[in-house]
Amino acid sequence: MAGSRKDRIRLLIEEKGEIQLQNLKELFPELSLMTLRRDLISLEKEGHVVRTYGGAVSIKKLAGSGEEDPYAARAVENVEAKMKIAEKALHMVEKGRSLYLDSGSTIMCLARILPDEDFSILTSGLNIALEVLKRTKSSVVTVGGLVNRNTFSVSGPEAITLLETFNIDLAFMAASGFSVDRGFSVANIYEGRLKRRVVEQAKKVIVLLDSGKINKDLPFTYAGLDDIDTLVCEKPLPPKVGTAVKKFNIQVFAG
Repeated sequence: MAGSRKDRIRLLIEEKGEIQLQNLKELFPELSLMTLRRDLISLEKEGHVVRTYGGAVSIKKLAGSGEEDPYAARAVENVEAKMKIAEKALHMVEKGRSLYLDSGSTIMCLARILPDEDFSILTSGLNIALEVLKRTKSSVVTVGGLVNRNTFSVSGPEAITLLETFNIDLAFMAASGFSVDRGFSVANIYEGRLKRRVVEQAKKVIVLLDSGKINKDLPFTYAGLDDIDTLVCEKPLPPKVGTAVKKFNIQVFAG
């Protein structure tokens, strides 16, 4: 019976794209919220959904209904690892502080699980801004500039100009690649420059990095280990990386 119910919930979420836990409760009034939440956790582990603040979204919706674009393809890669990273990073989010949320699918996982609290958020991710706006208490500002259709991010000289008017307490950053020798890197020069400026301006820099990005170098480095304060990964760091991180006294949440 539980399996049949879970299949009905999965099909319902795939049909609607996403659903809130309270809506599920209305559809299954005989079940407790705890039971329904366990069903969503199980569906997430099976790779059918990604849990969000108060509900879940279908993996098929994240991937898109037509030809996959680069962001949609990344959004469904290593979802479990990215959610694990986001859950670790969530404990570092503080009310009353100014937050910068970088673009990228791992940061999107963090945005999806943010509680409805009084946050002041600046972001370069248009999709991340829309996600945070689902809450009623947070204020959101996006940087202006050129929109990258592959990452849903905004960058360029205009973005840096606006960025310089903000005081950033905590910056949650992403990277497309990382190595001890080359640092944290991305493929786009404008995004690299924007990220670099964020790192320089923020009081504390927290990098969310899934293990699949380690030992990959992209053309534009925006930060080295000496530029960051905290590193979050879903797996224990490789020995070489772990040794380098200790050298720079970086706080690590891994494994």
